[in-house]
Amino acid sequence: MKQGAERLIALWVVFVAIHALIAWLGWVYPSQPMGDVVLVYEPWATAAVSGGPIVGITETWVYPQLALVPLLLAKAMAVPLVGVLGVSGAYLVAWAILVSALDALAFAVLLGRSPSAPRRTAAWFWSAALLLLGPIALYRLDAVTLPIVVIVGLWLVSRPALAAALLTIGAWIKIWPGAVLLAALVAGRHRLRTVVAALAVTAAVVTGLLLLGAREHLFGFLTEQGGRGLQIEAVAATPFLWAVPGGSARIEYSFDILTFQVAAPGADVVVAALSGVMVAVVAGILALSGWKAMRGAAFARLLPPLALSLVAALIVTNKVGSPQFQVWLIAPVILWLVFDRVRAAVPTVVVLLLCILTCLVYPLGYDALLQAQVLPIVVLSVRNALLLILLVIGIRAVVRTPDGAADRTEPLMHRRLDDPGATANR
Repeated sequence: MKQGAERLIALWVVFVAIHALIAWLGWVYPSQPMGDVVLVYEPWATAAVSGGPIVGITETWVYPQLALVPLLLAKAMAVPLVGVLGVSGAYLVAWAILVSALDALAFAVLLGRSPSAPRRTAAWFWSAALLLLGPIALYRLDAVTLPIVVIVGLWLVSRPALAAALLTIGAWIKIWPGAVLLAALVAGRHRLRTVVAALAVTAAVVTGLLLLGAREHLFGFLTEQGGRGLQIEAVAATPFLWAVPGGSARIEYSFDILTFQVAAPGADVVVAALSGVMVAVVAGILALSGWKAMRGAAFARLLPPLALSLVAALIVTNKVGSPQFQVWLIAPVILWLVFDRVRAAVPTVVVLLLCILTCLVYPLGYDALLQAQVLPIVVLSVRNALLLILLVIGIRAVVRTPDGAADRTEPLMHRRLDDPGATANR
C-alpha cells in the first residue's frame, strides 16, 4: 500500500513539474511558441466580450465555434492578473493554468486512487510526451481537447453515451476528436447510443449557434481553409522543401493564414489532391476496421490502433503540418497503453520520437528552417517519415486484430470497468 502511494505521488509530482517547466519554456524558447495565445486567441476573446466581431458567429472562423469557450474562460481567469502582469502576460498565465487544470483532471481520471501497471505506464508516457514536445503541448487550442479525449476514451466502455457526447463537444472545439468518435462508433458495441448522443449534441450546438445569429458562418470552419497552400511542415511539402535550397522552390508567408507555405511548381496540384486522398485513406481505414468489428474483434484491441490510424491519417494527408498536431497522437497511445499495453510499445516509442523531433523543428530550429538550412530540413523530413511509419503501424495493428476475440475479452472488461487495461493485458 505504501509503495503504491509513493508511486502515485511521484507520478503527480512529475506531471505538475513538467507542466510548470514547459509553461516557463514558452517564455524563453525562440520563435514565440506561445505566440498564438497572445497574438490570436486573446484578441479574439477580447473582441467577443467588448462588442466587437465574434468569431464563428458574426464572421467566418477557422475553428468550430465551441473553440471560443476556452478562449473566453482564459480571458475571465486573466482579469485578476492584469494589474500585475499586463494584458498579454495575464492571458498567457491564465491559459497555462486552464490547460494544466484540464490535464490534471484527466490525469486524475487516468490514475484514480490505485492505478494498475498499464495506467501508470500511460501516465509516465503522457508526462514524457509533454516534456519532449515542449511548450507547443500547452500553448495551443489543441491542448484543451487532449484531456477531453483521454477522459472520454477511458469512459467509452462504461459510459458510451456520455463519452460520445463529450467527444462531439471536443470535435466542435477542434475537429480531430471526431476521429476518435468514428473509431468508437466502428469498434464499439453501443453504436445506436453513440450516434444518438452525437446527433443530440450537434443539434443542440447548431440550434444555439443559429439563435446567436451564426447562420452563413455556421460551417465556415469547413470552408475557411480551402484556399490555403501547402504549409512547410506538412508531410506532402517535404519534397518541395528540399527544392528550396536549390532555388526551384521558395518559402512564402501567408498574411491571410498567418503561416509559412511552400511555393513551387506542382504544389497547387498536390494541395488540390490532398483532400481527396484524406477522404480515401480515412474511408479505407474505417472499412477495414468495420470488417474486423463485424468479425468479432475485441473493442479493447481494435479501438486504440483504429483511433491512432485515423488521427495519423488526418495528419499525414493534411496540407497543414502545424507542430501542435502531434498532441493529437498522445491520447490514442494513452488508450492503447491502458487497453492493450503489450502491443503498444512500438507506437509509444514512435510518438515520443515524433514529439522530440517536432520540438527540434519548432520552436528550436524554426528560424534555420525558414532559411532552408539543410539540418532542420533533414530533421523535419525524418519527422514526416516517422508519421508515415506510424500510420502504417496503426493500420497493421488493425489488420492483425484477432477476429472473434470479443467474446473472450469484453465480458471481463465489463466486470471491471474502472480498469480495462487490467483485462486487456491478460
